[in-house]
Amino acid sequence: MDSCGVRGPPRFLVDAHPAHVLQRGAPSVFALPAISALIILIYSRPQEFFESLQAAPLLYIFLGLALCGMALDLRIGNTHLRSTPQLPWVCLFVVWSAGGALFRAPRTALPHLTELAICVALYAVIAHGLQTFRALHIVAGVVLAMVLFVSAVGAHQGFADTGCVLVNDSTPGDTATGEPDGRPCVTEADCVLNDPEPGAQYVCERIGLFGTTSVGQGRVRYRGVLQDPNELALAGGIGLPLALGFRVRRRRRAWHLLVTILTFAVVLTCAVLSRSRGGQLVCLTVLAVYFAKRFGLRGLLLGGTLGLPLLLLGGRDGEEAARSTIERIECWAEALAMWRDHPVLGVGLGRFGEYHYLTAHNSYLLALAELGLPGMMLFSIVFYLSAKVPIAALQRAAAANSAGGERAIVPAAMALLAAFAGLAVGMFFLSFTYHYVLWIYIGLSGALYSAVRKHDPTFRVRFGRSDALLVGSVDVAIIVLVFLYTRAKLGA
Repeated sequence: MDSCGVRGPPRFLVDAHPAHVLQRGAPSVFALPAISALIILIYSRPQEFFESLQAAPLLYIFLGLALCGMALDLRIGNTHLRSTPQLPWVCLFVVWSAGGALFRAPRTALPHLTELAICVALYAVIAHGLQTFRALHIVAGVVLAMVLFVSAVGAHQGFADTGCVLVNDSTPGDTATGEPDGRPCVTEADCVLNDPEPGAQYVCERIGLFGTTSVGQGRVRYRGVLQDPNELALAGGIGLPLALGFRVRRRRRAWHLLVTILTFAVVLTCAVLSRSRGGQLVCLTVLAVYFAKRFGLRGLLLGGTLGLPLLLLGGRDGEEAARSTIERIECWAEALAMWRDHPVLGVGLGRFGEYHYLTAHNSYLLALAELGLPGMMLFSIVFYLSAKVPIAALQRAAAANSAGGERAIVPAAMALLAAFAGLAVGMFFLSFTYHYVLWIYIGLSGALYSAVRKHDPTFRVRFGRSDALLVGSVDVAIIVLVFLYTRAKLGA
């Protein structure tokens, strides 16, 4: 048994043709369409540019359909009740978060608990509703298609004409939300002088497809959960390995190569135009991990070459970048201060904004501040296990290599391993703790586990004492290092 708790290859993997065995099995017929539609809805947000869809609670409809589909699949035997490594820890995370929220602010807890419930439901329907490699490949393909879509909108936006954007006055001082009014501009002064709305505030930004607008003087973004340029760049970066890892059949190699090239071109262009330093690090991390793991030193050089445009063109500098850095450091310091005042339960789920005017800009510190140290540990364990699943799957594939088993497991496991490496870096600079995109990938990790276990019941990914020590050590290191860094930078 190896360090991941994985035994040697089962006899059928050695005696049979694994590439055939692992690909066999129909997808989850009823749950699969609803899960795919749910992912499309979360990424594309069609209700924001089609008014006819705004009255319908699409998110809840598709979640309900996915759950009903899972029930039907269980009933007819397409899927079976099977736990994933994350499940007990996700349950503990929910119980701890809900308990803290109800204890701290019971009257305002419902919206925050609803958001958390949606995240967990996304994980559950993907991780437990998809139990074959074919179904996993289909859903990963949907995620990749959505990554291409939102990144393409961002790339187009970066070269679009500028126009006047009427700022939403519901939040004073917030210039990140607004709608284009159809007037062209070169500077904000043009919007004020050229037939303005009385008393309105305007910004001059690039006007993209579907009514999207840039922010912060040209930084591209999308809508909904990806309306922040940094989050758009992160979502694109962790989507890169999906194009590399989820291969199509041999006769479609030319099509796969075309999709891979297109994905790299669109995603990296969008990352450059978002001017996101965190997004730049995510893309570089994903490329480094994927190619180094797959091809060794030569792969690392190839990944660095592909990431060269980001190093030359991406990110920000000057006064704006310096101000953004100071704001982020201040947010980190505030998160630690909240934790010192409320070390066990934290300030409560979703209540960081009641103590500071900005979010934490760090997923680990956000969990620490809102949920206390136990909550941060539970969140870290869920993430750690999600990353450990593809590592264990790769070890299993290596053990079955003599029979060719790696051809079925390695592409999916490599893609998810690189994606979680990118997420680990990106989440250090973004408040991604309760983000739908993160929990979709946690679900994909669970689906990978379910797919491997369907054909190999002996496959296990356990969380033992050494794992607990590692997660605890990393969390403590994050707290200590951020504390020392903020004191050095802020002089407090």
